[in-house]
Amino acid sequence: MNSMREDIERIYRAAITAVNPQEAIHRHLTLNKNTLTAKGGDGNAVTFNLPDYNRILVVGAGKATAPMARAVEDILGNRVTEGAVVVKYGYTDSLAKVIMMEAAHPVPDENGVEGAMKIRSMLEEADENTLVISLISGGGSALLALPAGNISLEEKQKVTSLLLKSGASIHEMNAVRKHISAVKGGNLARAAYPATVLNLMISDVVGDNMDVIASGPFVPDSSTYEDALGILDAYSLRDEIPVNVKEHLESGAGEKIPETPKKDDMVFTRVTNMIAASNIIALVAAENEASALGYNTVILSSMIEGDTTDAAAWHAAILRESVFSSHPVGPPACIISGGETTVKVTGEGLGGRNMEFALQMAARIHNLEGVIVASVGTDGTDGPTDAAGAIADETTVQRGVGKDLSITDCMERNDSYHYFETLDDLVKTGPTNTNVMDVRIMLYRDNKKIKK
Repeated sequence: MNSMREDIERIYRAAITAVNPQEAIHRHLTLNKNTLTAKGGDGNAVTFNLPDYNRILVVGAGKATAPMARAVEDILGNRVTEGAVVVKYGYTDSLAKVIMMEAAHPVPDENGVEGAMKIRSMLEEADENTLVISLISGGGSALLALPAGNISLEEKQKVTSLLLKSGASIHEMNAVRKHISAVKGGNLARAAYPATVLNLMISDVVGDNMDVIASGPFVPDSSTYEDALGILDAYSLRDEIPVNVKEHLESGAGEKIPETPKKDDMVFTRVTNMIAASNIIALVAAENEASALGYNTVILSSMIEGDTTDAAAWHAAILRESVFSSHPVGPPACIISGGETTVKVTGEGLGGRNMEFALQMAARIHNLEGVIVASVGTDGTDGPTDAAGAIADETTVQRGVGKDLSITDCMERNDSYHYFETLDDLVKTGPTNTNVMDVRIMLYRDNKKIKK
């Protein structure tokens, strides 16, 4: 199992390396004399004649934003006039022209508010002769925190905490967050108009929906106030949220305050949105590394979402099928998936969706021989912890018993972190400065099947 553990570490590290934000920007953004060219993943390109602009601003928010800004500075040098980005504490880089501000994630803090105000102020001063390069990545929803109306930061924090524990998907969470924000849901595009905006994004959402990534500050919003209220109702949260927030959303649904900007709003006529990196790039890199190590490899999907327990049951069934019938792949096998699941938190323990997935898998593979599973957040952070995820194998349950740990009790208490910490099976990468959701890897070496 030791060699398989070394293999699984090499595979997930290859996945993280492949979505390095600085390299992603260099792949998509090039300068030839006075022409800046941005190329999307679909092969389409847009060009900007830099002498047409008196100023170039660089703004952004997200866990990957500091190295993204570093890349833009490398490309444009002194052509950058000024800028500001908001990053998660510790997710930093060395920048020359762009101010870097650190703030809290996933629950916003005062630094996030100050950062959002700084960026909005810069954009409001832009004119038709300004080029804005926006850099957005996962985590931006929390880091770019400027409450709408008379909503306070504390009230926004309360809503965020309730949503994080509810089991709501990122699409649902961000539909609510857009409608209690003064900067999300296309509102920064409104602030920047009539400037020209190039918005480069690293996707951390299933399906790469642009208006969901960091709650789409420069993207037309496809959700409404009514949608936000419906989501709160679906998770029985309408009466749990602060009164100010409830009244704000109900006023919006009643058309007493303006909706977020939609696709026909003129503010988007001067905005170009592109995705520079996404989960599938990480999965393909993992596939290539596993193949180089001699594994027969298959990618299931980069779009797996929903309840973590359900996802673990589904993955365990696929792994068991592979062990028994060599479908969808035979030994030595590597099965890879990506996306982002959700955990409905009912206990008082410590953990995150990746550790929860590994714990659920451990309970399902303890009687299989030669199997090992890892689930890792590409951002290096799983929930409110210092771990990126965890590794489970056929011995995890047995070793837990030897340490007086009950896997059932830890699952009931949502205490995956302390279970894997005790077994020394946490994955700790430190801040990776990127974020393209999660990578799950399952390896098995033969088909001896059930242990005696």
